[in-house]
This record gives sequence, C-alpha cells and structure tokens, in this order.
Amino acid sequence: MAEPTPGTPLVELIDVHKGFGPVSVLKGVSLTVYPGKVTALVGDNGAGKSTLIKGLAGVQPYDSGQVLVDGRRVDLHGPREAAALGIEVVYQDLALCDNLDIVQNMFLGREETSWGTFDEGRMEREASETLRSLSVRTVKSVRQKVSSLSGGQRQTVAIARSVLKKARLVILDEPTAALGVAQTEQVLALVRRLAEQGVGVLLISHNLADVFAVADDIAVLYLGQMVAQIPAADTDRDDVVAYITGSKSPEGEAA
Repeated sequence: MAEPTPGTPLVELIDVHKGFGPVSVLKGVSLTVYPGKVTALVGDNGAGKSTLIKGLAGVQPYDSGQVLVDGRRVDLHGPREAAALGIEVVYQDLALCDNLDIVQNMFLGREETSWGTFDEGRMEREASETLRSLSVRTVKSVRQKVSSLSGGQRQTVAIARSVLKKARLVILDEPTAALGVAQTEQVLALVRRLAEQGVGVLLISHNLADVFAVADDIAVLYLGQMVAQIPAADTDRDDVVAYITGSKSPEGEAA
C-alpha cells in the first residue's frame, strides 16, 4: 500500500449524513483531522457530536457521504473495521473494569499468551513502556487496581490503552468532564503528548478553556451542520461561542 502524501489528512469526512427515521442528525458534515494535531469538536447538546464520532467508530455507520483515511476511501460498517484502521474511541465512561489492575485493563480482550497461558511478564513490560512513552508519572504501579485510581489516572489508563492498540486517531469524548483542576492539566498534557507522537486527536469538549489550551483546529457543529473548522490561533472564545449558538453563520455573517 502506497504511503500517504505529506500533508494528506489522516481522516477526512466528506458530506456525511445520518438520520434516525424522520430525524436528520448529520446534514452533510465535512471534517478533516491531521496526524500530529489536536482537532477539537465543539457544539451544543443535540448538535450531532455523538452521532459523528459513533459513525467514525463504526458503531452507527453513516447513511451516505465519504470517509477517507490517508486519502483513500474506506467503509466503516463496524468497530472492528475502524480499529483495524487505527481509529480508537475513549468514551466518557472509559469502559474500565474496577476489579482488574492497569495491565489487565490495557490488554482486556487481547491478552498476550505463551504456551496457552497469559504472558503476564510481557504484558506488564508493554504496559509500563506505553505509560513511560507518554511521560506518565502519576501511576505508582501498573499492578494497581483501577478502583484505587483517581479520575485523571483512569483517563490516563484509557488513553494509554488506545496507544497500546497502535491507534492512529484517538477520539476523546469529554475527557476532563469530571476532573479537578490538577487532574485536568495532567490529561491535557497527555493529549498534547499524543499529538507530538504523530497521533491524530479528535477532542470532544464543552470546556472552551480546555479546547484553547490544547487544540490546533476547532470544528463547530450546529444543528447537524459543520459551520466552521478554523485554526485555534485564528479565533477566540467569543467567536466560537457565536458559531455554537448559531449567531454566526459559516460565511462569518451574523445570523
């Protein structure tokens, strides 16, 4: 398979639609996410953010439109197909098992085996190396039970699990929603480190302070339409709020 041309988006959505019965949720949405960049996806409740990421994850395939990965059209009919392309989602509930330790959670469902038994040593080494590669220093031991971890540490484990799966695009659904100030800073620093490693990050957040702290680009959904995708450096909070509330149109005119 040929290598993508430099500057090619990692993932590109072109005119995607999704409806549920008579209700049209996504109305011709286009979006680009580049490797090594954080793209924030913002919008009010009901704007279509969850439906958009579920389509990218293969959970609820789009009704029409195109999905391109490395400039090549792909079909996402299920989560396995998305995962095979390196698309991983860290949902708000994190999908971690409290009664298991960090290693067991990071390898859950795809454990390494040797001679018919779990290769605990190999899994522990790989989990430790992944956390170290992300400069994670808040976890004392990879054998800690997840039930003993703080909210920020849990978020770290969920993100590290996606890196361990060789993710190329990590979609983060409100990663700081239930965190305090210090834990939020830890998670945002981890998001930047992900991008610095060449991973594309799609960050869904209602917190515009977090968005401006880490995002390279900001994409705004309003009532199922992408009304703006702009470099974070070229806009400000008031501008983004105007797009989110519909008081500013895609052409930059007052609605």
